[in-house]
Amino acid sequence: MIDPQVQALLDAAARAGRTPINKFPPVEARVQFKELRKALLPPTPEIASVINFNINGRHGAIPVRHYRPIGKNLDQVLPVLIYFHGGGWVVGDLDTHDALCRQLANGGECAVISVDYRMGPEHKFPKAIDDAEDVVRHVTANCTQLKIDATRIALGGDSAGGNLSAAITMICRDSGGPAIKFQLLIYPATDMAMGHPSHALFAEGYNLTRDLMLYFRDHYLNNLAEIKDWRASPLIATNHANLPPAYVLTAGFDPLRDEGKEYADKLAAAGVAVRYHCYEGMIHGFITMTGVLRVANEAVADCGAQLRTHFSLASHPNQN
Repeated sequence: MIDPQVQALLDAAARAGRTPINKFPPVEARVQFKELRKALLPPTPEIASVINFNINGRHGAIPVRHYRPIGKNLDQVLPVLIYFHGGGWVVGDLDTHDALCRQLANGGECAVISVDYRMGPEHKFPKAIDDAEDVVRHVTANCTQLKIDATRIALGGDSAGGNLSAAITMICRDSGGPAIKFQLLIYPATDMAMGHPSHALFAEGYNLTRDLMLYFRDHYLNNLAEIKDWRASPLIATNHANLPPAYVLTAGFDPLRDEGKEYADKLAAAGVAVRYHCYEGMIHGFITMTGVLRVANEAVADCGAQLRTHFSLASHPNQN
């Protein structure tokens, strides 16, 4: 059953009769997306420190935002979550996910580095992958300056950001590092073919529609042949072994539900330690709706607890 608070949101959206963001060109869609997010956000969570800076990547400067949690000395060396925002590789930015990153920093008792990677259609696949990898390598190479523990690096993201996290984790494994200790995959997009049953079940009426997903995919990929590139569809990679532990979170009324579950199953079958949780009454995008959804706050708290647990295990490997 859908959560009553979620149903109230869907009903309000239907009454408002807003034009879907996929009816706008990408530049305007980004503005619309940001405006829609504002009403769903909590008051800005307090944080110890926020610093914006650029990282030099292979395609130019990549803006990032570095958060430090409350209760930690600013000079203290901390584990880090490198976070990639959702938005279909077309919309979303550092600001749309600012509250979430603050919550994850405080809940995970870790630094968070949020990445403003390049997006389509101006920068098509695999530019976002390249930016994500460049940031991970830069952070690892500059841990001393950033006050980050190079032995405790996690990657995470929601939706498109979960897709990037999964792909980069495998790229790091295959290239001999950096060593990633944990994956936080929040309703990740793992299969660009969009053929799982949940895509048909929830094609309309649950926030993320099929038309919107096609809009995102068409603006991100150069051609449909790239659906079969495992960097775009991590589910179809031939090897899911020897990856770090993962927490895979899905929503019960989300088109991406089934591919998220199958990705968790593939990791587990390959011997990866996985925790999977489907928030049955939720819809896609709920993790950033903590201003209006009680369960969203529970889910963010759970993500923070998972980060604390895995960072603790990484610092005490004999307990793992």
